[in-house]
Amino acid sequence: MSDGKVTTVKLKEMKQRGEKITVLTCYDYSTAKLLDQAGIEVLLVGDSLGMVLLGYESTLPVTMEDMIIHTKAVSRGTKNALVVADMPFMSYQISVSESVRNAGRFLQEAGANAVKLEGGREIADTVKAINDAGIPVMGHLGLTPQSINKLGGYRVQGRDEETARVILNNALALQDAGVFAIVLECVPAFLARMVTERVDVPTIGIGAGVGCDGQVLVIHDLLGLYSDLSPKFVKRYASLHQEIVEAVTQYKTDVKTGKFPGPEHCFEVEKG
Repeated sequence: MSDGKVTTVKLKEMKQRGEKITVLTCYDYSTAKLLDQAGIEVLLVGDSLGMVLLGYESTLPVTMEDMIIHTKAVSRGTKNALVVADMPFMSYQISVSESVRNAGRFLQEAGANAVKLEGGREIADTVKAINDAGIPVMGHLGLTPQSINKLGGYRVQGRDEETARVILNNALALQDAGVFAIVLECVPAFLARMVTERVDVPTIGIGAGVGCDGQVLVIHDLLGLYSDLSPKFVKRYASLHQEIVEAVTQYKTDVKTGKFPGPEHCFEVEKG
């Protein structure tokens, strides 16, 4: 269980004393209540909801309104965890002023505690402006899903010296711009550990090895809600896909055969 409300300051203190940080994606009220009860420190309302909830092939079609609705739901179900909302594609790329305005909506309208942006040195001015407005910012480097067309698909980043150096320099640039944490996605474990040692802010890994200060997974992957092949870095802690299919199939059978509803599920008229 978490000891009171998690803040960005608490996360930095966790890094300093070597305590690992747990992060999970979350998209709705009921799941937020469960994850918060379990003591997860950070709930990330990821734009991955476009794929796992809305059925898109990527995160690119997700809108600000999509994100606001789901962030509101997660915030209402959370007492202790830090709620971080992904800023969707084109919500922070057009201008700094529009970026600050959109980031502010997540705190003012949706009840989030912070926002997350993808990118490095090229968005440093935007990160600084949002942070200067009193809005905590989480960075995201490595495989950045909003840039899959530029990256050539979902591929591991930073495998050679040149690209690894770019990621390290981007991490330092984000730190200078004021981020409180950095997600490192699909980068070699050695590089992730190097970045973690070089920056003062917590790093949160996904497909980046055990050397990061914390880890994040998509909740649907963790619970095994899909039967599709999952990425190499995912560990399934349950297989709810099969359990749900079996439960619903049993319900269908019970209805078809008249077994449900039984007498115990029905109401009677008053005697007399």
